[in-house]
Amino acid sequence: MSHIRSPQLPGPTPAPDDDTALEDAAPPEREAVTETTAEAEEPEAEAEPEELKPEEPEAGKPEPEAKPTSEPEPEAESQPAPEPDPEPGPRPEPESQPTPSPVAPPSGWRTRHPRAARAVTWTVTGLAIALVMFALLVPNDMTNIEVGRFLRIPAEGILVAALLLVLPPRARRVAVVVVGAVLGLLVIVKVLDMGSYWTLDRPFDLVLDWILLDDAQSFMKDSLGGAAAQAATVGVIALVLALPVLMTLAVVRISRLMVRNRHTASRTLLVLGTAWITCSTLTLEVADIPVASHSAATLVENRIEAVSDGLKDGEAFEKQAAVDAFADVPPDQLLTGLRGKDVLITFIESYGRSAIDDPQMGEPLGETLAQKTKELEQAGYASQSGWLRSPITGAGSWLGHSTFLSGLWIKNQSRYANLVASDRLTLTEAFRRTGAWRTVGIVPGTQKTWPEGKYFGLDHIYDSDQLGYQGPKFSWSTMPDQYTLKAFEELEHGKKDREPMMAEIILTSSHNPWAPIPSTIPEERIGDGSVYHSLQKAEGKDPKEVWKDPSNVRDEYRKSIQYSVTSLVDYVAKYGSKDTVLIFLGDHQPNKTVTGDNPSHDVPVSIVAQDPEVLEKIADWGWTDGLKPADDTPVWRMDKFRDRFMTAFGPQGAGNP
Repeated sequence: MSHIRSPQLPGPTPAPDDDTALEDAAPPEREAVTETTAEAEEPEAEAEPEELKPEEPEAGKPEPEAKPTSEPEPEAESQPAPEPDPEPGPRPEPESQPTPSPVAPPSGWRTRHPRAARAVTWTVTGLAIALVMFALLVPNDMTNIEVGRFLRIPAEGILVAALLLVLPPRARRVAVVVVGAVLGLLVIVKVLDMGSYWTLDRPFDLVLDWILLDDAQSFMKDSLGGAAAQAATVGVIALVLALPVLMTLAVVRISRLMVRNRHTASRTLLVLGTAWITCSTLTLEVADIPVASHSAATLVENRIEAVSDGLKDGEAFEKQAAVDAFADVPPDQLLTGLRGKDVLITFIESYGRSAIDDPQMGEPLGETLAQKTKELEQAGYASQSGWLRSPITGAGSWLGHSTFLSGLWIKNQSRYANLVASDRLTLTEAFRRTGAWRTVGIVPGTQKTWPEGKYFGLDHIYDSDQLGYQGPKFSWSTMPDQYTLKAFEELEHGKKDREPMMAEIILTSSHNPWAPIPSTIPEERIGDGSVYHSLQKAEGKDPKEVWKDPSNVRDEYRKSIQYSVTSLVDYVAKYGSKDTVLIFLGDHQPNKTVTGDNPSHDVPVSIVAQDPEVLEKIADWGWTDGLKPADDTPVWRMDKFRDRFMTAFGPQGAGNP
């Protein structure tokens, strides 16, 4: 019998599939029926007589309804019991029902522009890989940045990629965030190191150097202007916040790519690992740069050790500071060889050995030093000069000042803080303790409260506000050196019937960025400094233009040293006397733009006096006559000067401690 369903008798509606039950909850537009497909269609047969037993229906099928006997008709198809479909999907509809419209394919930007979509995908992936490689391979010193360093194989990248590949999904999601954040912080540390190497010729101290960021912001303000400095500061902060996020997104993208292509990624990592081991074993190099790199891990290891050493350094410094050969010397026995003298201890900002040794700067500065030596001799003075090794270079003047005065190696901010909180005897405090000198400080670069001044034993401190200057700033310097010395003469040194004095004078016109530089003018024109407004506009150079060319930077630096030395020597030659003793020196070398790579930390130091007995007491120091030390003049560490000086001018006379 042919199993043909009557169009008037549709079968029961099938039960909805479990996965699509919610979608089918709405009333259907039409009922679906299921056709029998279990067996082939049989030939049509005539109806059986009534007396014969009807054919047994299939299990689970309803019994067919009776048909009229007047005319044979096909028997209605038995309907199966409703069962869940083995597979979800559209069902065939009866011929009497309309065919549903096909679902439209998704229409998005990627579908409409597949080639552009693929290009964007590959570009973003390439940028993610480049960003991670940059973080791992970029050096932390700008002078070492070269193409060859980015062609190395980073061991850290291979190991981390292998770890992400084998981790389960949940652990991998956590790991990519951690790795991305660490890479972002690694780049931030490297950028800090770049700035520190450029200015201080050493890596950034993660424990002690944060105070220097304020000085860096002030430098940008003086060099670029307030608006530009503020914009740069905002940009740096935004970059610091964005780097960990960008690195995390890059690691996430690379991780997903590896997981989707696990087989290819595994083989690639195996090849790279083998190549790294081979290059490391054979010490293969490209342009003197090892191909096998582990610089990121080395940097992290060194930084952890530096932090640990920095924390331990405080204890070691306290032990050193406790040993002081002059702590218990009675005041009446201190500095007896200088009683009755006016002692001027003067620091010239950034006056370093490079200013004398560099061919571009040394020749014109040498001529200035020779000329000023002759002028001093004509005024009745003699001079001797040597070299001191400063604990710092590029910046951090107060560390050099405190090293010179305390006799301790003040190489970082922690040591400085411990020093000023101690009772260590400084050279300036020794003068005050005797009661034989009035001690003053001339510090035009101090624009804020300076509580540490009391520690250094200064009876009075003249900062930028108390010096009475009414002119413009010259870059970082609040006033020209010529004005600073004139103010010192009027406020202290030129007073009648005064007692002997010891003055610590800081000259700042040679401070970075060395533009604009004030010009030497007749003293009678200086006044309250207002004259410098017109002079600065007429003669001053724009630091942004100067810093476009390192050669111009060195040239302007040299001019600033010439200006400071000239201002100081002219002042002493005019206002000094037979009782004047001048000690002047640099506090540190300038930054790498001037000195080049791997500069020494040496600075020149000179002692000038009319009284021949003063220089006789230092005759065994081996210094050079005049204001320019010879190349073979002995070099002392700066912290050794205090003891040698106090010994030479103490009751026992000249000699070494």
